[in-house]
Amino acid sequence: MELLSGNTKNILGLQLPTDPRWVDLAGISLQEILTDHAYCEQKAAMSCISIIQRYSEKEMLVNELAPVVTEEWGHFRLVLQELHKRGLQLGKQRKDEYVNKLLSFQKKGGNAEERFLDQLLTMALIEARSCERFKRLSEGLNDDYLKNFYRRFMESEAGHYALFIKLAETYIDKEKVRNRWKEWLDYEAKIISEPEVRGDRMH
Repeated sequence: MELLSGNTKNILGLQLPTDPRWVDLAGISLQEILTDHAYCEQKAAMSCISIIQRYSEKEMLVNELAPVVTEEWGHFRLVLQELHKRGLQLGKQRKDEYVNKLLSFQKKGGNAEERFLDQLLTMALIEARSCERFKRLSEGLNDDYLKNFYRRFMESEAGHYALFIKLAETYIDKEKVRNRWKEWLDYEAKIISEPEVRGDRMH
């Protein structure tokens, strides 16, 4: 099995890489992958809004996530523009099995701090995996414009991943954050290896 490069693994913490066949499949399913990407950016913006609403008393969190909402919605518009430029239409939103599996790992009930931590780590993990997939696209697509397009997204997602980890460590004991993050990474490695390799979805 292919291993993540040391640099990517150290930065993102991910245990397993995306199957390299995914890029080839994505390259021949541009309408589907761009559609799915657009909805991912939209959902990222909405998730940040939800966290802000739920934890409005946490001033630093609100101030840090407010610009992320703007950025993610801007990304949605960029992907939509790319679809239109290529004469493609925004398709229907699909069920996101990857994200749903992550949500099922979140702690329910009980300790409010643990629920808060899991919400932040879920966002961090989605951003980390998105960053890794954008890196794949920026290196493996045959379209030079799209390579640069996805490199810019890769850099942005890496910053978002780091922000969610920073927020978690701001409000919660760092050792607790790191221990739970390791559990999340182990779980994500398991679910990323299970699904059929498809080029019509970002995750």
